[in-house]
Amino acid sequence: MRKIIRIDEEKCDGCGLCAEACHEGAIVVENGKAKLVSESYCDGLGDCIGECPRGAISFEMREAAAYDEAAVKERMAAGKKDPCNGTLPCGCPGTMAKELKSNKPSQKEEKVSLTQESELCNWPVQLSLVPVQAPYLKDAGLLLAADCTAFACPNFHRDLLPGKVCLVGCPKLDEVEPYIEKLAEIIKLNGIKEIDVAYMEVPCCGGLVKLADAAVKRAAASVTLKLIKLSLAGKFLEVRQIFPQ
Repeated sequence: MRKIIRIDEEKCDGCGLCAEACHEGAIVVENGKAKLVSESYCDGLGDCIGECPRGAISFEMREAAAYDEAAVKERMAAGKKDPCNGTLPCGCPGTMAKELKSNKPSQKEEKVSLTQESELCNWPVQLSLVPVQAPYLKDAGLLLAADCTAFACPNFHRDLLPGKVCLVGCPKLDEVEPYIEKLAEIIKLNGIKEIDVAYMEVPCCGGLVKLADAAVKRAAASVTLKLIKLSLAGKFLEVRQIFPQ
């Protein structure tokens, strides 16, 4: 029996502050939630607890593998060999700043001006501002998009927006519970049957998928979810559908 941290996934919003505070690298963020990598990496001191803004981390006394300092040192040393390899604890692009050179035109390239009509059919677009019974929501197909997707995806209007009511938000920086409640109300009151969820490849952004799933379950509605994962360069990494059970 020893003291070890416990992570409440219901409260966790995947902000990654606990992972940054853990000097042993015992915590990572996966699919928008903090996760204990190994019991043997946790020393039980709880540096992570004071950093959690949601109160999702606590101590508990239970049977657990002993703290392995040697394994921790080996793990941390391996991480330092390539600090930009994309395996930083929180997985947040803010701590993995990089220049996307491939997206920049060379100085020799001639800039071409192209006119493209906007596909946006509603305003406002922020989920927190959209009235739950706005006229354009009735029987609509929704695009629930993470804030960063429109900046990363060069053809956001062409490939994602046509025929969709756009709702945007950030599962890391915004309050998630009000979003779940509001989206559930929108689904129930407007007969929503389809929601496309566009999110970035970084782990914390996966929280948008959980948010949409939680809203559908809370609304007790039959809704098809189309999950669209984008790379930092705006490429489609994965597109899959979750059909009503």
